[in-house]
Amino acid sequence: MYENLAIMAVFIFIYSAVAGAVEKRPMSGPIVFLVFGVVAGPHVLGIMQTSITADILRKFAELSLALVLFTDASTADMTTLRRSRGLPERMLLIGLPLTIVLGFLLGLVFFPGLPLLEVALIAVMLAPTDAALGKGIFANPKVPVRIREALNVESGLNDGICVPILYLFLALALSTEAHEAPMGLALELLAREIGIGLVVGLGATALGVLLLKVSFHRHWVQEFWLPVPVVALAFACYALAQSLEGSGFIACFVGGLLFDIMVKGGKSQVLEAAEGLGNTLALITWVIFGFAVVGEVVTSLSWSIVVYSLLSLTLIRILPVYLSLAGTGESVYGKLFMGWFGPRGLASIVFIIMVWQKNLPGSRIMAVTVACTVILSVIAHGLSANPMAKLFGRFKIE
Repeated sequence: MYENLAIMAVFIFIYSAVAGAVEKRPMSGPIVFLVFGVVAGPHVLGIMQTSITADILRKFAELSLALVLFTDASTADMTTLRRSRGLPERMLLIGLPLTIVLGFLLGLVFFPGLPLLEVALIAVMLAPTDAALGKGIFANPKVPVRIREALNVESGLNDGICVPILYLFLALALSTEAHEAPMGLALELLAREIGIGLVVGLGATALGVLLLKVSFHRHWVQEFWLPVPVVALAFACYALAQSLEGSGFIACFVGGLLFDIMVKGGKSQVLEAAEGLGNTLALITWVIFGFAVVGEVVTSLSWSIVVYSLLSLTLIRILPVYLSLAGTGESVYGKLFMGWFGPRGLASIVFIIMVWQKNLPGSRIMAVTVACTVILSVIAHGLSANPMAKLFGRFKIE
């Protein structure tokens, strides 16, 4: 265990020291950590021998997503939405539902043996995007500000929006397998998961922010403690909701939205450390994913899974986004750019682990499809972020 910990720590230290140089090139942190996980794993060098189970991957991925949901929602202020010509609202309210519908329809073609609800689950699990996989575009001044802001807001909110949809389809699928009245059971499960998540997220965040405001007013908070409250609040929302059999992800998402509303100024100072920890946990998740999953996925691929995965990254994402942006005055390249940068990452990994644990008949096909799409996305979006961003400057595309 200590040898593996040492290898991981040394690698993270080296990467943190050279990250600025690496990410200026057609490369991204998730690619580097994913490749490291594969190379260090049992299928290549085998220098890390610990048996990494699905439970370990689940814990890292869930904690990472919980923190990311809270911090992303906390930074999605409404002024950004107004500045961006309504682009993120269109992508979320029109593009996201169309993506799920198109993913479902094409899933029926490529996975004819799967039950309808399990095809719907694949479509939902692959709908949310992960801005970290295209990080280069957010730091590139050649990409218009409105596009950077639109993609950042969309990515920050769409995984939270997909959570209740996933719960609904999952509850329907489980009740169908159990030969119970599907709608009644599904609505009961959905109400409990979402209801508890909402109450915990709103209640815990409201109490936490009020306490912080009193502490700031009385000058009780010391500067070196500023990074701690947000991390602790996000984990408290998640863990409390989960312990009460609610959705910790919904608790974190609505808690982050409420945090944004209640804390008007000085958010960046208290959110910075939380975002940094979330990014670190996410990168470690990529190592574990590469170590434990990639080798298994490669041996289980079929032509239908690979083609569907490629379509998920292209047609299923790009067409709905393009249609949702009609009438905005956005350039053709701008629409295609925003459609292409819909990378699949952390949320999709967490979603498939949640579904896998329910032992549905098509669990393996769903898992391999989602994992294949994520692997292709890490590579394709990571490598294309900087080159495609440069095209804005080269051709003066506004």
